[in-house]
Amino acid sequence: MVDFSKHEEIQAPSGPTLHCQGWGQEAALRMLMNNLDARVGENPRERIVYGGRGRAARSWPAYDKIVDSLMSLENDETLLIQSGKPVGIFKTQSQAPRVLIANANLVGKWATLEEFDRLEKKGLTMFGQMTAGSWIYIGSQGVIQGTFETLAALAAKHFDGTLRGKLYVSAGLGGMGAAQPLAAKMLDGVALIAEIDDQRIQKRLDSGYLDVAYESIERAVNDALAAKREKQSISLGVHCHANELLQYLIQRHIVPDVLSDQTAAHDPLIGYIPDEQNVDQARVLRHQDPTTYLHMARHSIAQHVRHMLVLQQQGARTFDYGNNIRREAFDQGVTDAFEIPGYVPAYIRDLFNAGKGPFRWAVLSGKPEEIFQLDALALEMFGDNPLLTRWFTLAQKYIHFQGLPARIAYMGLGERDRFAVKVNEWVAQGVLSAPVVFGRDHHDTGSVASPYRETEAMRDGSDAIADWPILNALLNTASGAHWVSFHHGGGTGIGYALHAGAVVVADGSEDSRGRLSRVFFNDPGIGVIRHADAGYDVAVKTMADHTDRMRAPFVGPDTNIPME
Repeated sequence: MVDFSKHEEIQAPSGPTLHCQGWGQEAALRMLMNNLDARVGENPRERIVYGGRGRAARSWPAYDKIVDSLMSLENDETLLIQSGKPVGIFKTQSQAPRVLIANANLVGKWATLEEFDRLEKKGLTMFGQMTAGSWIYIGSQGVIQGTFETLAALAAKHFDGTLRGKLYVSAGLGGMGAAQPLAAKMLDGVALIAEIDDQRIQKRLDSGYLDVAYESIERAVNDALAAKREKQSISLGVHCHANELLQYLIQRHIVPDVLSDQTAAHDPLIGYIPDEQNVDQARVLRHQDPTTYLHMARHSIAQHVRHMLVLQQQGARTFDYGNNIRREAFDQGVTDAFEIPGYVPAYIRDLFNAGKGPFRWAVLSGKPEEIFQLDALALEMFGDNPLLTRWFTLAQKYIHFQGLPARIAYMGLGERDRFAVKVNEWVAQGVLSAPVVFGRDHHDTGSVASPYRETEAMRDGSDAIADWPILNALLNTASGAHWVSFHHGGGTGIGYALHAGAVVVADGSEDSRGRLSRVFFNDPGIGVIRHADAGYDVAVKTMADHTDRMRAPFVGPDTNIPME
């Protein structure tokens, strides 16, 4: 029996037994609990999943009410979640979503971190990050293939397709940053990552994302350089602030081949520890004097970006990894912060143009062997994609499951729906012993407006147009996703992004077959249209190949609007 009232050591139930009225509700319940599993989330006691303060529920009473609501929710009802708090259940229809979620959304003029902090303290809102508040986080694996794809594209552009004999330096080993060392290792490189929180370092050692950890910067750097010379593939962590590591490299004229950062700088109050503070000191100061804390954190962030610019000028291939660190530094007077390119326009946009993005699934059976069965199915269906084939092979070798066994893979338009429908057939046939949940990161082709990340430097200048993620959420609702979410903030923080998510469970039914077919074609399809509208040729071609299932009546800017 599962004790659903527990707040300690939460673990999602597994297997074919329903605790709810249907699998849409059951999947939402299990994935909510999986987010708060200590093997998965960063700080479940505070309901924090990842990304600074990205939460799954606003409070424990709200969590309890969500659980109770999901367990009693009928198959023609829809539960509404307002920033981590269940606020309503309505009679809708059987093919409607079972849950609709909105997190941290503020009216434009009020969409500032300061206003959000004020409202959060009053218990009125919650930061949902991306997959924290939409209940589809799957641990550090959830971002690792995106990191793998980014570094693979970088290696293809600059280093003949491999990081062998190359040194990758970065900082941050939280729920997103932890993907960096393993992704670099998967591409045969040497990764050296700074992290000030020793508990995070230990967690990454335990999960296999780090091979070795150091207290000494000198020793860590020396071993990293030796591994580079010997062309080893290895991931190293060093217990220090980012600025301590970068300053050491600059002083000793050591230039990494690749340089980035994935601290939670988008939320400087929670996600970035000032240089003068250790973890415990920062926790006290944050509580007692948040104004001073923010001043110190932003000063450190500015220095961090200055160090990155120095190393970039010395030859390091440097890129911003979407945590808004450039904007924070720019606001502190680092006027050349945006000389550092963002990773999406530099390396990922061509994938978005083809409708490719971070598709993911979790087996509700709890059986790792069923993930491997699905790996084999994906390789059978898409074996002509060499990078995807390499990814599955490496994932099986290196990825440790956290909570419910899960997998992520960058699949494109016409691939996601075909794969999900086939898996639904397997569930119906009993090949798999329980249903499978399909979703994606909000960081995807058509689901985000984020001018310092996903939509940075759009060809038509439409970086800040937020109609697209809103249309994405509406389309996925109309298409019958089991739950749909719309958030403000995400990886670049309050005021800098709006984004949507969608999840469908494959339970073997005809109802799920229809939902999976519609959602996982239409969801990346709107991303292709979004990029075709912005003038990207790859997107225009991709759209032309699928006119049987989608059409774009009017692509490109409307130049016929009369201007006064």
